[in-house]
Amino acid sequence: MTLPALDINALMDRYERPLVRYAQSVTGDLESARDVVQESFIKYVRARSGPEQPLIPESSEARHIESWLFTVTRNGALDHLRKFSRIIPMPIPDDRRSEAHSPDEDLAGREAADWLLKLLDELTPNQREVIRLKFQNDLSYKEIADVTGLSATNVGFLLHVGLKKLRDLLNEAPKDTIPIQFRAAL
Repeated sequence: MTLPALDINALMDRYERPLVRYAQSVTGDLESARDVVQESFIKYVRARSGPEQPLIPESSEARHIESWLFTVTRNGALDHLRKFSRIIPMPIPDDRRSEAHSPDEDLAGREAADWLLKLLDELTPNQREVIRLKFQNDLSYKEIADVTGLSATNVGFLLHVGLKKLRDLLNEAPKDTIPIQFRAAL
């Protein structure tokens, strides 16, 4: 009654960044997010090898590990928020710096990302969470439903309404204040 035997190094290579990014979107703090993700991997190893009660059923296959890891990370991040009773706005992770970009381009990119995050703040917490899980972590509706405890139908509805609201906010914004170019299809 243990988790499927998967190489922990391969799992960390594949899921550490997306999990940290997701945990950071919940906690608002990079170091706290890293701690939460580290604890999630420790729980995975213990559940996989220890004699204690497994955290997910034996019948689950390796493909369910992603949902399991996101769920454990989400719960850990929410526990962290409850423990410290503070919410810090999510800064943009600087984990993809490129020497090819000039400082002006970097600044423009950060300003655009900050502007888009402010638009996300106009959404409900559930809408923000499902949009981040879908577009930052590329999870399916079912995987998002597993992580959040919502139905897949509700996830689809929240995504639809949230994206519609974002589109309306973009259309309402004065064109000279938008720091990025969008396709005409919006």
